[in-house]
Amino acid sequence: MDMELEPHLNTGDVPRNPHRSGAEGGNPDGILGRARPPVVLQVLPTLVTGGAERSCIDVAIALAQAGAVPLVASQGGPMVAELDRAGIRHITLPLASKNPLVIRRNARKLEAIIREQRVDIVHARSRAPAWSAWLACRRTGAHYVTTFHAPYNYKNGLKRWYNSIMARGERIIANSDYVHRHILENYEVDPARVRTIHRGIDPATFAPDRVSSVRLIQLSKQWRLPDDKRVILLPGRLTRWKGQTVLIDALAKLGRKDVCALLVGSDQGRTGYRQELEERIRKAGLDGVVKMTDHCNDMAAAYRLSAVVVSASQEPEAFGRVIVEAQAMGRPVIVTAIGAYQETVIPGQTAWVVPPADPDALAQALDEALSLTQEQSDAIGARARAFVADRYTKQRMCADTLAVYAELLAEPRR
Repeated sequence: MDMELEPHLNTGDVPRNPHRSGAEGGNPDGILGRARPPVVLQVLPTLVTGGAERSCIDVAIALAQAGAVPLVASQGGPMVAELDRAGIRHITLPLASKNPLVIRRNARKLEAIIREQRVDIVHARSRAPAWSAWLACRRTGAHYVTTFHAPYNYKNGLKRWYNSIMARGERIIANSDYVHRHILENYEVDPARVRTIHRGIDPATFAPDRVSSVRLIQLSKQWRLPDDKRVILLPGRLTRWKGQTVLIDALAKLGRKDVCALLVGSDQGRTGYRQELEERIRKAGLDGVVKMTDHCNDMAAAYRLSAVVVSASQEPEAFGRVIVEAQAMGRPVIVTAIGAYQETVIPGQTAWVVPPADPDALAQALDEALSLTQEQSDAIGARARAFVADRYTKQRMCADTLAVYAELLAEPRR
């Protein structure tokens, strides 16, 4: 059990989130002294994989541990098994659909669930289910909360209107300061309704001393890593904006053959882009330097095998989970100077920050990172671990989210 969570709901001692703006948190006095425990329903499209899904499950478990009643509604997926193991009820609905008729049917079904289960708060984590949740909350008076897990960009008025459902929450959670600014710049909302709650990683999973030598050997053999080469890791699905081409060009400029660069991520059907990368590697003479692997099920071990972890994203990241994970594992990182990376690293202390789409700058940062002595690398790793432990754990994310729920529970239903 996350011991720091229980007092916040049980005793009324709500922690102030130092990353949020707006009004102070409400007081959840007597939440477990109510006539019944509070019921919180989270809605999202699926439970397949991803940051929204991971956050949903972590918060649901924290709610149960704090004495509340968590419910989750989605179209389903392999992560439902985690809810089953925790004894948390999952309700299957076609919430991934953007069909207006399906959205209205889902709204009626959610309305019935809210009434039958006496739901106090509905927390929407994606746009299509948010429309259904908003309609159901209007009809029942349940509190409505949203989380922006991404900026949800738009190019026309219709898309902006569709996205705006996420800005209608009584409380609006942004998963980074970058997304927080996006909300205030693009939607007419009271800043006091918006909270920044960074995504959190599991410090028990991403801990250097938790990764055994057996796991390292297994992954090294699986990837056929040479013993005499230092590993450069770029995790992320194979899509152009993730910057794999920039890293390949940087490695060509770097000209070092004593490294092995791993592009770790699925192409998700983008076979044309994979072939383009393979051809770029061949033309750059990097056949023995750059390898492409598929999805990795042991990223903690992957980070431990690395000398440096790179994100070369050419578009802003809403949060950038892999860079936080890599720092938690004590690894130096290189990121681009856009999006949330400007808040999830300490430039010059835990990370090199370079302009996006700049192979020359990336090559220079790689050369500096690979030239670190072991003592220098260890010092960066220690700073990085302390930085993540202070700001980006799932315990902190859950505590801050439960504090938002407590604010609403102290207010009358709509």
